[in-house]
Amino acid sequence: MLFAIIVIVAFWFIRSRVVITRQNNLPNKMRILSPAFDSNQEMPVSFTCRGDGHNPPLSISGVPGDAASLALIMDDPDAPSGEFVHWIAWDIGRDTTLIDEGLPPPMSVEGQNSLGQVGYMAPCPPTGVHRYHIKLFALDKNLELNEQSTKDELVRAMTGHIVDEAELVGLVTADKP
Repeated sequence: MLFAIIVIVAFWFIRSRVVITRQNNLPNKMRILSPAFDSNQEMPVSFTCRGDGHNPPLSISGVPGDAASLALIMDDPDAPSGEFVHWIAWDIGRDTTLIDEGLPPPMSVEGQNSLGQVGYMAPCPPTGVHRYHIKLFALDKNLELNEQSTKDELVRAMTGHIVDEAELVGLVTADKP
C-alpha cells in the first residue's frame, strides 16, 4: 500500500512539473539554428554583456503548415537565483525564416525579461558556464498578450496550442577573475 502511494505521489509530482506540452506526439521537424554558433557550443562574446549585447541571428525551418504563429523563449536555468528569463517574443509570423542579429523577431510582440525590461537581455553569467536555452514554439493561434507580459503568462497562453517546438542551446562562460 505504501509503495502504491509513493508511486502515485511521484507520478503526480512529475506530471505537475510539465509546464509546456505539445498537442501531438509527432517528432519535431521544426529547427532553430544560429549561423553564429552551434547548439551546445560557446556563444560568441558579441552576444553577451561583454560584447555588443545584441541578440544572435537565428534561422528557422520546418515550421508546420498548421502553425498560425511562433513564440520564442530564451532562459538560463543555471542562474544562481533559479531560472532567469532573457528574452520572450510571440506572434512571430509563421513564415519567418530569419531573426536578424540585434533586431526583434519580425511581426512580433516582445515581453518582459527577468529584470522587468521588454526585449533581449544579453547573457552575463556571474560564475562558471551557463546554458542559454533558446526555445521556439509553433502555435495553432496568435496570442492576445500585451508587451508587459511575462514568461509565465506566455506559457499559460501557449498551453494546448503548441504544434511543434525546437531548441538551440548556447553556452556562455563567466569572466575569470
